[in-house]
Amino acid sequence: MNKILLSLHVLAAIVAVGPVTVAASMFPPALRRALGRSAGSSAGPSKPSEPSKPSKPSADGNAARDGDGDALSTLRTLHRICRVYAGVGLAVPVFGLATAGGLGVLGDTWLIVSILLTAAAAGVLAFLVLPAQAGALAGAGGPSPTAPSSAPGRLAMLTGVFNLLWATVTVLMIIRPGSTTGV
Repeated sequence: MNKILLSLHVLAAIVAVGPVTVAASMFPPALRRALGRSAGSSAGPSKPSEPSKPSKPSADGNAARDGDGDALSTLRTLHRICRVYAGVGLAVPVFGLATAGGLGVLGDTWLIVSILLTAAAAGVLAFLVLPAQAGALAGAGGPSPTAPSSAPGRLAMLTGVFNLLWATVTVLMIIRPGSTTGV
C-alpha cells in the first residue's frame, strides 16, 4: 500500500505542482509584454515596420488591438492554470501524509521541515502570487493599463520564492536524512 501511496504522491506533485510552477513563472514576462504593448499602443502611431491593426472587441467589450487581446488572453490562461492546479495540488500533501504515516516517519525532522516548507509554499501561492496575478490581470485588462510597472518584477520575485520552496521540498524528499535507499 505504501508503494501505491508514494506513487500517487509523486504523480500528484508532478501533475499539479509542475504546471503551477511553469505557468506562474511565465506570468511575469507575459505581463511585461502586455504592459509594454499597451503602453506602446497608446503612445502614438505604430512603428513603421508594423502595419496598423484595426481594433477588435475584447472579451469585456472594450476595443483592443490584436496584440493586446492576445496578451490579455495569455495572462488569463496562465492565471487560470495556476488557480486550478493549485487546487489539484492539495492532493500532494494528502498523499504525502498518508505515505509518511504508512512508513512511520511522521516525527522525522526532514519530514516536519518539508511539511513546513510545503505550507510556506502554499501560503506564498495562495496569499501572494495568485492575488498579485489577479490584481495585475485586472489592471492590465482595462482600457488604459493601471498595473504598476513594478508588478512584473514583484510577481517574478514571489514566483521565485514559491519555486525555491518547492525545489527545497523536492530535494528533502529525495535526499532525506536517514534514508534506507543508500542515496
